Amino acid sequence: MLKKLFSRTLCALVAAMFIMDTMSLSLAFAAPTTMQEKLVATEKAAYGSEQTGALLDRISKLEKDFAKSNPNASVMNRVDTVYEKMFMNDLGPSFVTQMNAIEYGVTQRVSMKSIQERITDMEMTLAGKPSEGSYLARIDALAGYAFGSETLPLEVVTIPANTLVKVATVTPINAKTIKKDDQVEYQAAEDVIENGMLLFAKGTPGYGNVTDVDQAGNFGRDAKVEIDFKNIRAVDGTDVPMMLGEEAKAKMESTAMAAGASLAGIIVLGPIGAIGGLFVRGKNIDLPAGTELYIQTSAPMSLYGLRVGEKSAAEK
Repeated sequence: MLKKLFSRTLCALVAAMFIMDTMSLSLAFAAPTTMQEKLVATEKAAYGSEQTGALLDRISKLEKDFAKSNPNASVMNRVDTVYEKMFMNDLGPSFVTQMNAIEYGVTQRVSMKSIQERITDMEMTLAGKPSEGSYLARIDALAGYAFGSETLPLEVVTIPANTLVKVATVTPINAKTIKKDDQVEYQAAEDVIENGMLLFAKGTPGYGNVTDVDQAGNFGRDAKVEIDFKNIRAVDGTDVPMMLGEEAKAKMESTAMAAGASLAGIIVLGPIGAIGGLFVRGKNIDLPAGTELYIQTSAPMSLYGLRVGEKSAAEK
């Protein structure tokens, strides 16, 4: 049952709906649990791909580049250690978090390349050639350039519920071609900064999935695509559960996004907490990559933010 309808005068023949299943808090991808899965995930983050060779050689390479070697520990413990240093923020900023902070400090963006590629790209930009030494030493040198110190301005903050994030679709959404269970990728369209802390950097990825599809039919039957927007990645690598709620709908209303270039003629409707999607009366849904909208955090969450001291476009 629909709770509220925001009508638009522009493109009156088109109507669409964006809402989010607030009960869906699963990650875009399940976290690895086995030793092999953790090793592969760590290698992909570090080097861009799964490495070949003997297991102990692969572990030793990661330890040499990113962590102190501990040959007396079990193989499982050694893999756990490099995995946790790469991804986990429990005992301090992970390597992914540190790399995101440094890259933002140098380029004002956060890419999804491997740490190896990102370090090399920044060194080429700054010095015209890659540096030598371990990645640990090279990360410290880049931190000094970006922030004047090897100590990064990262602080634990709590993202409030209903924090708005402007996003742009990466996956084209067309009811004729998209299928149920297809993954839908999107990314932050601008930085999100609260109280001087960068929470989401422009370009950071988000992942959802299609929960239902109906093509437009005879007698004016609407096309329908239902999308669960799931999560977007914060600056510290945490996947943050998202939804499209009242605040996001009000933001699109106030900025005329629903009648603007990105979502021409969109009507935003629907109760919070129901599976929602996109509806076009009697027409096919065909939203290109780059279609912009607002979504919002579904609950408070603690994570590392990067102190930058500026407001995002959404706050200005």
